[in-house]
Amino acid sequence: MIIAEITVIPIGTCTPGVSKYVAGAVAELRNMGLNPRLTAMGTIFETDNLDVVLKAFKVVHESVFARGAMRVVTSLRIDERRDKEASADQKVRSVYSQLNAISRDNSGSTAR
Repeated sequence: MIIAEITVIPIGTCTPGVSKYVAGAVAELRNMGLNPRLTAMGTIFETDNLDVVLKAFKVVHESVFARGAMRVVTSLRIDERRDKEASADQKVRSVYSQLNAISRDNSGSTAR
């Protein structure tokens, strides 16, 4: 499974707000049949196909220009694991599991 995160930064717009550009980009990902998860700093989606990730990158990038931005900075991060199945949810659960273990370990220690 591939976990991809795309971040777009429109530059040369009339306002510092970017929500209309981000909403358009997320809509494009949905139109591709993906299930994007919006975060405060980017949008995450999962797929089994690298070609889909690269196409999504282009579609998102172009969608911001189509909404009037004069310049666009687009970043893509790809996490592809081939040794076992992984998902964004599984990665988060794994970190919480480690946090719980740390909390259990720390609850038995005493302050000095």
